[in-house]
Amino acid sequence: MIIKFFETYQTQFIKTGIVIVVLLIIGLLTNTLIQQIGRKSGINDARIRLMRRYVSVSLLIIGVLIECFVFGAQFQDIAVIFSSVFAILGIALFAIWSILSNVTSGIIMFFNFPYKVGDKIAIHDKDFPVTAIIEDIRAFQLHLRLENGDLVTYPNNLMLQKAVTLVEKDAIESENTDDDGADAV
Repeated sequence: MIIKFFETYQTQFIKTGIVIVVLLIIGLLTNTLIQQIGRKSGINDARIRLMRRYVSVSLLIIGVLIECFVFGAQFQDIAVIFSSVFAILGIALFAIWSILSNVTSGIIMFFNFPYKVGDKIAIHDKDFPVTAIIEDIRAFQLHLRLENGDLVTYPNNLMLQKAVTLVEKDAIESENTDDDGADAV
């Protein structure tokens, strides 16, 4: 019975093995590239891990889709399933579009953001201008430390929409050296 099963689906199992190996190689190369870009740009490890997770999930979804075709699913069948799933997700995600906007902005900021953790920036917002040090850059928001010590979370999508000025590069390091010098006097 089991032998008959493996004989029947032998070519599908071989194709599955090839798909898994190819996706693992692509995942390894992509994760290595993200790691190198992150280290070269001075991005903290938490953001690098987050981008690597996004790539892994994307490759998993692609792998499942390819496997559907390998085991004989027709395009029309998959189209019906995906359109149904996307319709449900579309309705659900419409309610939380700002979260998706922040995640997308976080991905964009990973690859193309001129500021890094420790920089002091000024956000030119008409209603709420902010001058603070970037303490952390997360998937949904930035953690900014104001001069009075308050912590402000600022949404990623607003960071891409507002004008931002670099006030001081590596301000955390310079503050730590100022504090050490003040203690010695």
